[in-house]
Amino acid sequence: MCSQSFKAGVSYAAMVEQRHFVLDRPLDVCPKGFAEIIFGMGCFWGAEKQFWSLEGIFSTAVGYAGGQADSPSYHDVCSGSTGHAEVVRVCYDPNFVSLESLLKVFWEGHDPTQGMRQGADMGSQYRSVIFSGSEADLEIAKRSRDAYQAVLSANNYGPITTEISIVERFHFAESYHQQYLAKNPGGYCGHGGTGVTCPVGVSPKLRP
Repeated sequence: MCSQSFKAGVSYAAMVEQRHFVLDRPLDVCPKGFAEIIFGMGCFWGAEKQFWSLEGIFSTAVGYAGGQADSPSYHDVCSGSTGHAEVVRVCYDPNFVSLESLLKVFWEGHDPTQGMRQGADMGSQYRSVIFSGSEADLEIAKRSRDAYQAVLSANNYGPITTEISIVERFHFAESYHQQYLAKNPGGYCGHGGTGVTCPVGVSPKLRP
């Protein structure tokens, strides 16, 4: 089932490069029959890289979600005044990759127990989030959270702090942030997971 499309922030959507730097597809389109999900897992540069090479992914884009301002800039979000998180929007074909397998990548790709930070990156914009326009998707996300919490607790980790909620609006980040680590291979990537395997989903295949 295709998730509800997210509304794009007008101001920065106009600034976004029209095609994905890696996949050479439009950033602002998720085709009919495809689904969308938004993940926040720390700095969005490294988060986006974890998804664009998976089979079944149509496109990825970084941006801001979960806050109050209508047209947030990177400076606004980093100030902590808007309440937005740095996120990656994933458009995927559910015939090739399941939401559960994307959630497995999400949970294992960062430490979801750290609250308002991720590693050395501190602030509410780096919090762990899962946003969707679909209640059904959120139920799947919550079940995966509960399954992962059980194995994290068995490995002496604390409670998962991931925010899981309905969000309708996604604001594209400025062009230079899109696929940043493909354009800047030596760029900063502060991601590191817990090393604990998530017991849900089957890991998606990498593109050949």
